[in-house]
Amino acid sequence: MAEIKAPVFPESVQDGTIVEWHVAEGEQVSRDQLLAEIETDKVVLEVVAPDDGVVTSIVKGVDDTVLSAEVIAQFEAGATADASKDADAPSAEALSESEAAKGTTIDPASVAAPVQPKNGAESEQDFKDQSPAVRKAAKETGVNPADVQGSGRGGRVTKSDMVNPTLKTTSGSVIATAVGERAETRVPMTRLRKRIAERLLSATQETAMLTTFNEVNMKPLMDLRAKYKDQFEKRHGVKLGFMSLFVKAATEALKRFPAVNASIDGDDIVYHGYYDVGVAVSSDRGLVVPVLRDTDGMGLADIEGGIRDYAIKAREGKLGIEDMTGGTFTITNGGVFGSLLSTPIINPPQTAILGMHAINERPMAVNGEVVILPMMYLALSYDHRLIDGKDAVQFLVTIKELIEDPARLLLDI
Repeated sequence: MAEIKAPVFPESVQDGTIVEWHVAEGEQVSRDQLLAEIETDKVVLEVVAPDDGVVTSIVKGVDDTVLSAEVIAQFEAGATADASKDADAPSAEALSESEAAKGTTIDPASVAAPVQPKNGAESEQDFKDQSPAVRKAAKETGVNPADVQGSGRGGRVTKSDMVNPTLKTTSGSVIATAVGERAETRVPMTRLRKRIAERLLSATQETAMLTTFNEVNMKPLMDLRAKYKDQFEKRHGVKLGFMSLFVKAATEALKRFPAVNASIDGDDIVYHGYYDVGVAVSSDRGLVVPVLRDTDGMGLADIEGGIRDYAIKAREGKLGIEDMTGGTFTITNGGVFGSLLSTPIINPPQTAILGMHAINERPMAVNGEVVILPMMYLALSYDHRLIDGKDAVQFLVTIKELIEDPARLLLDI
């Protein structure tokens, strides 16, 4: 008999919460099969099967708090599931031990058979592939899991879904449960969302944050991209976007204004001799900021490839803590969602963040004539405790000049 343990968390992560079990007790699994997901305040970690075998018991259920390397299940390598035993129903002994560990006692006879909801399930098939926590919630609430719209991966029903159910109609659409005529749905805030909220609130309360704005003519960059995008993709295997050019322009501006690349540590100012640029990426679980390392040594193709890989990992929930640790500067692009103008919030302990926005055609005065140009508003939020207004404005103007004349990046002027 072997133990399945939670991953070893970094020092900055105290504990995690099991958000979903993808297997049931007694279920046969294959090597590297996804067993469970553990959410920390930074990232969601996956626990996979160490070998072919059977998950004999689940020690930690959904919503349970787990520590680094703590045992969450028992596993028997090389074993096969007993066809004569209902793999979907937890054994009386396993549940008795689990309840005993929580300081409560139950009658083993009451769990000898699969639970049935109070409203009457059509058959035991309604509970197939449901986790122990979901089966327990079904017994307590009388809600049939087959009628609940699942929010877990692949539409699986979680314990939270059972506590605050959104029920399917016969047509497959979704209706919210309601008391009276005005519907409300209450769900617990995830660890990641709580951590994001804490950091954003901390940034507004503990920094002297100001925002300066400018606008940039995107036509030169758009012309450059239109001319070379096909050759670029054929040569490097990635598409040429605007973000890579903004990362390169920001990196060059950071070299010229070291205070923007610095951080405050107590009473000390830490000037970083490297350039690690975080790129804000939206995911189903919230905004995350994976970091591109040493961007001064990266080419445009390297940056585009890095952003693409991070976007895929964020969408699949596979970003690791190491992907989001550190960073000396951050870029966020609200323009992809249609934002015209915003004041981005600093990502501590960094001292500045660049906000990109939507590209819109606007009438502009050029050499005494009105010309329609594709313009973008830029915003730089900065910590006034370290960065003077003059440096912040000149930093943003530098990015504007580099974007409007990309040749400056090649000529270093």
